[in-house]
Amino acid sequence: MPKHTMRAIRLHEHGGPGVLRYDEVPIPEPGPGEVLVRVHAAGINPPDWYLRDGMSNLPPETRPKFDLPVIPGTDLSGVVEAVAADVDGFSVGDEVFGLLRFPSFDGHTYAEYVAAPASDLALKPAGIDHVHAAGAPMAGLTAWQFLIELGHDHPSPFQAAKHRPVPLDAHTTVLINGAAGGVGHLALQLAKWKGARVIAVASGAHESFLSELGADEFIDYTKSRPEELVHDVDLVLDAVGGPDSRRFLRTLKRGGAQFPVFFGDFDEEETAELSVTVTATQVRSNGAQLAELGRLLDTGTVRVAIDSTFALADARAAHERAARGHIQGKIVLTVA
Repeated sequence: MPKHTMRAIRLHEHGGPGVLRYDEVPIPEPGPGEVLVRVHAAGINPPDWYLRDGMSNLPPETRPKFDLPVIPGTDLSGVVEAVAADVDGFSVGDEVFGLLRFPSFDGHTYAEYVAAPASDLALKPAGIDHVHAAGAPMAGLTAWQFLIELGHDHPSPFQAAKHRPVPLDAHTTVLINGAAGGVGHLALQLAKWKGARVIAVASGAHESFLSELGADEFIDYTKSRPEELVHDVDLVLDAVGGPDSRRFLRTLKRGGAQFPVFFGDFDEEETAELSVTVTATQVRSNGAQLAELGRLLDTGTVRVAIDSTFALADARAAHERAARGHIQGKIVLTVA
């Protein structure tokens, strides 16, 4: 008899890491356009803990709808187990990775199996394992859509202007704040791939890590203020965001751009006076872009750094690790 149930992490209520429960639930059935994936690893991302704590950090009108109990998670790497009749791009046995159904909260990747839209998946790069592949989708696509190619026409819920990546080449200097984290360390490598000069801002513990990834200059924000040391950069990618993001405007040259990955707090008069622009986007699932990123992962041009791994049953400990901060790369759940 085939197996009908699986183990998954679910939230039955909102709160701290302790609300993550290891449950037995039915294996999902793939619908039209979907494949069933046996999950080998699931990446952990900030939206997972926003969902867990009830999204108290988002304006109520922008919060996606969902019902409890819910299986969190958006990122996975695994093997195709079954394919809906209308799907031609994938076959049973294919190794795949993907960011599922984002920006909704219907990814459900903290589980042994998941029904995944085929359009959100790409073939897993043969050169990396499931753990590294599972760390790539959300962070890698965020870096890609901010820096390389937006790839969609959806307006941002947070701004009227359309986000436009800045062309990167040997004449461009990019400052990346939060350079050691998931988005930051991949953005650094994509900017270097394009030939840009990169100034990495992080805490001192990450200096050698970021130098190895190709940072041209490193600033330890615990010892000095980047806005006092750096001027005339073309682009700031702020992977930290929040109310302090504004201070980086002073590092830009006139005509420069700042991209806050998380909400910043900006004053339009100040940006106009400095002649700079501030735009952001919300990452969206995109199998085709992930396939492009996959080629860079396959050749080692870009690599995913793994901060730590935890078994699926230990998702609570993984979220506790995330809450301590100072993450170097990605935290990943190993499923099988």
